[in-house]
Amino acid sequence: CEYMTGGKIIILGDTGKNFAAGMSGGIAYVLNEKNKFKIKCNTEMVDLEELHDKKEIIWLRKYIEKHHFLTGSPKAKKLLLNWELEVNKFVKVIPYEYRAVLNSLKNKAA
Repeated sequence: CEYMTGGKIIILGDTGKNFAAGMSGGIAYVLNEKNKFKIKCNTEMVDLEELHDKKEIIWLRKYIEKHHFLTGSPKAKKLLLNWELEVNKFVKVIPYEYRAVLNSLKNKAA
């Protein structure tokens, strides 16, 4: 994720230390099963958020469903079977500046 400058990524496994170091764009959705992600994440340039936006949650589920369909992933299957509980374990990682750009674009469109 250190070279991520745009786009979205979904991480269903563990991350290493210093996650998001240098992350200037894009959004990462990280499954925080063991509640240890915050101590592994470099929050110098990013915010960590809970998921509340319905459209975002639908998007996330759609891509996990696609991942399960294409790979047969048992982890994806477990997430989907218990979605209402499991979705709350995701953390949204978004760079401060990237959020500002997205908000600016949203305001111009409105």
